[in-house]
Amino acid sequence: MLDRNSKPIFMLAILFLLIGVLTACSQSESGASKEANPSKDELILAIGGEPEDGFDPTTGWGRYGSPLFQSTLFKYDKDFKVINDLGENYQISDDGLKWTVGIRKDAKFSDGKNVTAEDILFTYETTKDSSSVVDLSNLSGVEALDSHTIQFTLHKPQSSFIYMLISTGIVAKHAYDDRYQENPIGSGPYKLVQWDKGQQLIVEENPFYYGEKPYFKKLTFLFLSEDSAFAAAKAGKVDIVSVPPTYAKEKIKDMKLVKLDTVDNRGIMFPFVPAGEQMDDGAPIGNDVTSDLAIRKAINIGIDRQTLVEGVLEGYGTPAYSVADGLPWWNPDTKIEDNRLEEAIQLLEAAGWKENKQGIREKSGIEASFTLYYPANDQVRQSLSLAFSEMMKNLGIKVTTEGKSWNELEKLMFSNPIMMGWGSYDPIEMYNLYSSKTKGIDYYNANFYENEAVDNYMKLALEAVTPEEANLYWQKAQWDGVTGFSIQGDAPWAWLVNLQHLYFVKEDLELGGQKIQPHGHGWPLTDSVSEWHWRNK
Repeated sequence: MLDRNSKPIFMLAILFLLIGVLTACSQSESGASKEANPSKDELILAIGGEPEDGFDPTTGWGRYGSPLFQSTLFKYDKDFKVINDLGENYQISDDGLKWTVGIRKDAKFSDGKNVTAEDILFTYETTKDSSSVVDLSNLSGVEALDSHTIQFTLHKPQSSFIYMLISTGIVAKHAYDDRYQENPIGSGPYKLVQWDKGQQLIVEENPFYYGEKPYFKKLTFLFLSEDSAFAAAKAGKVDIVSVPPTYAKEKIKDMKLVKLDTVDNRGIMFPFVPAGEQMDDGAPIGNDVTSDLAIRKAINIGIDRQTLVEGVLEGYGTPAYSVADGLPWWNPDTKIEDNRLEEAIQLLEAAGWKENKQGIREKSGIEASFTLYYPANDQVRQSLSLAFSEMMKNLGIKVTTEGKSWNELEKLMFSNPIMMGWGSYDPIEMYNLYSSKTKGIDYYNANFYENEAVDNYMKLALEAVTPEEANLYWQKAQWDGVTGFSIQGDAPWAWLVNLQHLYFVKEDLELGGQKIQPHGHGWPLTDSVSEWHWRNK
């Protein structure tokens, strides 16, 4: 998803927060110092922003990592194999429309009450009715067959429905009200005990948790600016802190830098169709430069992605070639050799894009120039845009860069290249970005991409019964040797980099088996929280 919110924090607020950090970190139940040591069973973390919408899975909490307070029916292991959680098994009917899940009988919520199929039914019906970012539009109905068996009925087959069972935390029906997001009751490894908005969140071990008991009985999440969080880490007052690349080369006593690979990508969405049409609200559609395949192909093979990683991300990232690099549904044939300037120039020349006296290419009276927009409050996207603009000079393509608010980008994105960011554990993201049925819907296929063969492959992927079968079709949609939505095919995007998520972590603290991280919303690091422990413990 997109990074849309970034609150400015004034110096006075920073001062108060740091005072709070130092005070909180200097006390423990015994009154002794809470400096990290292998015997303590509490952690203090500054690993990301405060979830402004709270902790309600029915409106999206937990989609980018562990719901923490809630458990899900199934989970991915570190190799993206589906494993049990609340669910003990599942069967899919031959027509792919009915998913029947058996639920473990020993699960309790953090208030001690049993988890039953009624809670599952209530969670999914509430989620569907919420019309939130969680898309359950294909869910026709849910039925509790007995106290520990639930059945989902779909309008049409959807292999990616398994992700809904993996990402949707289960809420307690008896405890759900209009303040649930501030006081979540779930069956996950932790329970919320205190939330001081704008400052900190304190959670403690759920004594009724049925799974592997976490080593750490208490976690305190601090909501600090990057500068304040880094200062707290330097002072030895936090155990884990997330940092941007600008801080990653610093040294912090008794802390190590943990670098996690991600599909938290950044790339440029190119309008795919020529100019001329309009949205219902009058926003223009299409671009006469980027609608030319030769332009998009030349850009993709002419970019030096590794230089972007080194220069913009200071080495803390990887080149990106798709929206899902390294995930099970990724087609590795989409990875190309880039920085092929001569080949890119030859491609433009052959397509009729000739340099004028100013060194800018033209074709049929149209200059190879466009404005690349980025969210104004995002420094990484700004830096990527500027670096990309410089690279394009080598191709004779003039790129102007400009930052805008998301409200402004919502009008501009149908007719101008936009620096976007995605990265999900659900292959449906590819459908949303590249299906002809999602053209002009929200931020998805805003460039109006369409390819009949791609549509057909994705239809087969969704209708497949097993994830393994579906992945074969997802991969063909990217590139089947002839066509696809990847760089090898229609190239409606220029994917640039995958960020690394960076954390300073206490030297003796082990964080368990981490998966490739998704886009940076939420706290994806906590997905393995039950495995965290001090070394040799």
